[in-house]
Amino acid sequence: MAAERLQFHEMGLDDRLLKVVADLGWSQPTLIQEKAIPLALEGKDLLARARTGSGKTAAYAVPVIQRILASKQSVREQDVRALILVPTKELGQQVQAMIRQLTAFCSRDVRVADVSGKTDLSAQRPVLMEKPDVVVGTPSRVLAHLAAQNLVLHSSLEMLVVDEADLLFSFGFEADLKSLLCHLPKIYQSFLMSATFTEDVQALKELLLHNPVILKLQGSQLPDSSQLQQYSIKCEEEDKFLLVYTLLKLRLVQGKTLVFVGSVDRSYRLKLFMEQFGIPACVLNSELPVQSRCHIITQFNQGFYDYIIATDEQSLADPAAAAAPPPPSKGKKKKSSERGGRSKDKEFGVSRGVDFQNVANVLNFDFPLTVESYIHRVGRTARADNPGTALSLISHTELGLLEEVEEALTGDNAESVLKPYTFRMEEIEGFRYRCRDAMRSVTKQAVREARLKEIKQELLNSEKLKTYFEDNPRDLQLLRHDKDLHPAVIKPHLRNVPEYLVPETLKGCVNPLSARRRRKTALRSKPDGVVKSSFKKNLRGKNPLKSFRYSGPRSSRS
Repeated sequence: MAAERLQFHEMGLDDRLLKVVADLGWSQPTLIQEKAIPLALEGKDLLARARTGSGKTAAYAVPVIQRILASKQSVREQDVRALILVPTKELGQQVQAMIRQLTAFCSRDVRVADVSGKTDLSAQRPVLMEKPDVVVGTPSRVLAHLAAQNLVLHSSLEMLVVDEADLLFSFGFEADLKSLLCHLPKIYQSFLMSATFTEDVQALKELLLHNPVILKLQGSQLPDSSQLQQYSIKCEEEDKFLLVYTLLKLRLVQGKTLVFVGSVDRSYRLKLFMEQFGIPACVLNSELPVQSRCHIITQFNQGFYDYIIATDEQSLADPAAAAAPPPPSKGKKKKSSERGGRSKDKEFGVSRGVDFQNVANVLNFDFPLTVESYIHRVGRTARADNPGTALSLISHTELGLLEEVEEALTGDNAESVLKPYTFRMEEIEGFRYRCRDAMRSVTKQAVREARLKEIKQELLNSEKLKTYFEDNPRDLQLLRHDKDLHPAVIKPHLRNVPEYLVPETLKGCVNPLSARRRRKTALRSKPDGVVKSSFKKNLRGKNPLKSFRYSGPRSSRS
């Protein structure tokens, strides 16, 4: 069956593209790439639904680059030929990185610009004046450039891509999209990519597509149970913190983990709680500067951190209100945003489309409010062919949301997708007093101070040092985002787990105190190699200047 599948070299792609594909180690196209690329190269409009992590970005990026390379052979004039719309800044940067990877051997012929960042329009104007072949951005940002006449599309645009189409309306971009259509030519090729088919996607289809080919490739919106294991634990608020402590401190959850919470306050509350036990974690939310957010994601993908506490905010309950541009007020609006410390970025979305690499686990500390949000969150793990685990902590107020998700995901199978996670809470009762002790230190004032401290710190990292890091990229690697914030009172004894508290069933595989000891004995018992010893450690009490005793050989006087 594998022999019958269409390969990259059979798609009529440019040799430079095939060389990049080989260098990236893509031995064969994924299902969405195999179906979408040939259709796109034929000039057809596409509406494609494929689950998250299935290679959707390359499925539209490859034909876009191929068509630009083909047109460059006949048309020499430089113009913007492709526009890629994304719902978030993080996804915009990721799409730009993917296109730059794919154009490694033809970067002079295909240039890409990402305008989704928060820099001034005037700063991005020179880039757009050079007319890059591909422009990536959020609808609001692209519209702003069109209004400022930094970007002209009505004569040159050939391809329009809408990535994560199901999220554009929910992020409040409906009005922007409709306004943007007035600036586009009458004839262009369109691609709509989405993990779910919603009413919003249907509305977009009517707006943008002409006789599209509809690809529904996976029946299930998430991988099956052989690749992705989904569990739920019913527990109340205090038990959620107790479970997180037990799972992370005893290393029952191993590998890179994304912990999702429902609000910014909750993310700092959980971070400060974890700090009490010496568990480092990064916080990722809409209040942080966009450069910091992208840097955190990059470092997480490089293996700098094991845990990210991500805020999947559902603050855009009223898309119409969010879509309306804020009036240019002078006093009141500014004051209200300052009072909250920092205004939230409505173009932020960490569970949506962002490619976190090699995530082993997703932990829903707060259960998502919609089925789509659950799919996007859990879709951060078990990407491509990698295995993954999703664990959701459910309080009694979230049981209705759990039922909705189970109903949507079960489909034809009678068996529930989210299996109950059998965890004997009585075995970890010994840890409860420690969790209560830690929770008493994490007050509202401590959370407020932590938020303010992190924002100030990240703003400094992001803005003041931006030019320095551009000149010294290696120093940027040293900048870490999981440092302790410490506004809460830290109790040092909580960092260690006494052996008598570890449940009997776990003592065979977990020994929290012995990690440091094992490291020391391993260093001592190395038979070969030069051992570099510390002067202070080995000569303690033997330093003649401190003890006034000299135990070496005495020189004989003749």
